[in-house]
Amino acid sequence: MKRRDFIQQATAGTALVTLGSMGLQSFTTLDKTSKITILHTNDVHSHIDAFGPEDGRNANKGGVARRANLVDAIRKENPNTLLLDAGDIFQGTPYFNYYGGELEFKLMSKLKYDAATIGNHDFDNGIDGLYAQLPHAEFPFITANYDFSNTIMDTHTKPYKTFIKDGIKIGVFGLGIELTGLVDKSMFKETKYLDPVETSQEMTRILKEDEHCDLIICLSHLGYHYKNNPDKIDDLKLAGATKDIDLIIGGHTHTFLKKPTVVNNIDGKNTLVNQVGCYGINLGKIDFYFDSDKNKSANGTSIIV
Repeated sequence: MKRRDFIQQATAGTALVTLGSMGLQSFTTLDKTSKITILHTNDVHSHIDAFGPEDGRNANKGGVARRANLVDAIRKENPNTLLLDAGDIFQGTPYFNYYGGELEFKLMSKLKYDAATIGNHDFDNGIDGLYAQLPHAEFPFITANYDFSNTIMDTHTKPYKTFIKDGIKIGVFGLGIELTGLVDKSMFKETKYLDPVETSQEMTRILKEDEHCDLIICLSHLGYHYKNNPDKIDDLKLAGATKDIDLIIGGHTHTFLKKPTVVNNIDGKNTLVNQVGCYGINLGKIDFYFDSDKNKSANGTSIIV
C-alpha cells in the first residue's frame, strides 16, 4: 500500500473540531494554510518488540521498529510534525530489568522524539537510576509540577518547551501524578509535588501571554478519569478547570481512545483530551489546521501499530 493511501485510511472517520470561539461551519469555509501534526505515545513500559502471534488481543501489534516506520511515513507526508510521550517509558519487560532504561532512551532518540514527560514508573530504579540514563536521551524531559530543586534531577528538566513549525508557535508543558502513596519515598526522595491545576494556569499564562504561542499542549501523566475518586485531578477535570490548553496528551490509566475527547474548558472553549492505551500498541495522531489569521481546528485518531 502506498504511504499516502495508508495514512489516509488510518485517519479516516475522524471529526473536525474547532478550538476557540469560531463556529464549525464558518471555520470549514476558511483556507487552511498550515497543518501541524502531533504524534504521541504513553505508557510504552519498555515494550521494544512487537507482540507475538499468540499474544491474544495484542497479537502482532506494537514494536518500536514498526512505530519508527509509521512515524517516518507521517513525517514525510507532513514535515511539520512533533512526536511526544506522556510518561511511563520504563518498566514492563526484561529490557528494563537488564538495561535500566538505556535502551528505551536510545531508541526514542533514534525516533527523534521532540519531548517527553515523566511517569511514576520512570522512578522504578529510583531518581538516581533515572538521572543515570539521561545521557542516552537526546530529547528534553518536560515537567512543571515536579520540583526537583533538592534532588539530583535539579536543572535536568524543563517546565515547558516551545517549537516553531511552519510559522506556528507551539508550547508544550508537562504534568506528573502525585508520587506519595504511589511510589516509595526512597525512590523520588525530595521531589516536591505541585498542584496540577495551579501549575497549568501559570504555564498557560506564560505560554499564551509571554511566549505568544498559537498552540498549547499539556503532556500529562495524571490519568484520564477516575470515576470512583471525584476529588482526584485527572485529565478531564484539568481540561474543565483551566483555559488556553488546546490538547492534553494523557497517560497513566492505559485508556484506549479511538479519537480525542472534547471537553469545554473554563471559558467554554474546546480542549481535546487524548490517550492511546499502553505498550506502544497505538500511535496517537492529531492534526491541527490554521488559517491565515491563525484560527484553528483539529481532528484526531488512534492508529494501530
